[in-house]
Amino acid sequence: MKFALEKSLRIILLFVTLLIWQWALKQPLSDTTNFLTIVGFVLLVFPVVLIGRKVLDKRPTIRHAYWTTLFVHYALLILFGTACIRAITSHQDWIGWLLPIPVEIGKLLTIVTSSVALLAVINLALKGLGAPFAIALSEKLAVDWMYAWTRNPMVLASLAALVSAGIWFQSTLFVLWAIFLVSPALLTFVKIYEERELEIRFGAAYLQYKSRIPLLFPRKPKV
Repeated sequence: MKFALEKSLRIILLFVTLLIWQWALKQPLSDTTNFLTIVGFVLLVFPVVLIGRKVLDKRPTIRHAYWTTLFVHYALLILFGTACIRAITSHQDWIGWLLPIPVEIGKLLTIVTSSVALLAVINLALKGLGAPFAIALSEKLAVDWMYAWTRNPMVLASLAALVSAGIWFQSTLFVLWAIFLVSPALLTFVKIYEERELEIRFGAAYLQYKSRIPLLFPRKPKV
């Protein structure tokens, strides 16, 4: 019964998320509404993370962490996803200062960083038996391959892909948005919520892994 409830809830939340993303993709918005969506939805990540952490600490059990994470992850999936969709689909309306970097370089960097992000997803699926956000929480602690170099290869590659896209779009404003708004929001989630959630679910194994492997920027694993 519990498994059926979890599966049904996960499907419902995924369906709602996809509907919101579809709206973000097709809905014509005024410049003001578009700006509020791109900036405001990312800013909402901060209170969601803080509230999620407070709820998580109230009852630090594996079961409670699972349910709390389910809702926190989908909330962030909606916020980050909607903001990124609007930013990418309307980038031509807020180009701002042009970047003195060839478009071809930006396009190449976007392909490379997106490919690395995809490899990180595959790495998590094979070694952690999970998928990004609440699509499927990892059943094991992923510590091999890319995760032996950095604890968050998916986060690093995704942020790099956004910056690369801004270079491709020749938009300084897009790059600044990715660096100074999206990056702090995503890293706040990682430091304040995700690390605590992983500590609750995997205990000493995660703390030991955390002490050895850097948060973001890769470092050669110690033999």
